[in-house]
This record gives sequence, structure tokens and C-alpha cells, in this order.
Amino acid sequence: MTASPFQVAAGGVRVAVRVTPKASADRVRGVALDQAGVAWLQVSVTAVPEDGRANKAVTALLARRWRVPKTAVEVVQGATDRRKTLLIRDDDPAGLATRLDDWLRDIERQSGETGG
Repeated sequence: MTASPFQVAAGGVRVAVRVTPKASADRVRGVALDQAGVAWLQVSVTAVPEDGRANKAVTALLARRWRVPKTAVEVVQGATDRRKTLLIRDDDPAGLATRLDDWLRDIERQSGETGG
């Protein structure tokens, strides 16, 4: 893993996310770097980007994957954009960031094993 979309912040961990709404399935597709070298967690959801439905689907999906309460995951920037910043509230941000990086390595390893 070269770059991480996770950043320790006051009260939790900030996550750079790029969302694809109206997808065929809800899934985390891994990390991609943009032209500026910023790492974005790529997430697809079946929900439409209307009335906050896609945002709710993203936060619910990631809360499930990360085993944190849905109320701990919040869109703090980019609510109407594909690129968003989420905040995962936690009393131990450094510990959470380590756990999330481990989770991401597992995702990338599984993706490599399945060929994509």
C-alpha cells in the first residue's frame, strides 16, 4: 500500500472517499490516486445521489465494513460531490487509523488474489 486515504484528526479519522452512485452493487473497490497524488477510497453504492441517499448508503456500508456504529461515520465535506471527506469519530484515532490501514491491506490483498 503506497498511500492511505486515512488521516488521523481531532476526535477521529478523516477519510477521503470517491463515490460512484447508481452502481450495480454496494462495494469498496480499493484506493486510487488522483493527479495530485491524493489517495481516495473508491466506493460504489446502488443508491441514487438524491436527498442524501447515496451518502447514507456510503456511511452505512463503511460502518458495516469497519465495524463501527453508523452514527460514528459522518460526511464532513463534499456532501453533494462524488469526492467526499468522512469523519469516523473514535476515542483512539491513532488506533482506529492503524486498524483501518490493516483493513485496507486486506482489501487490496483480496483484490490481487481475485485479479481485480
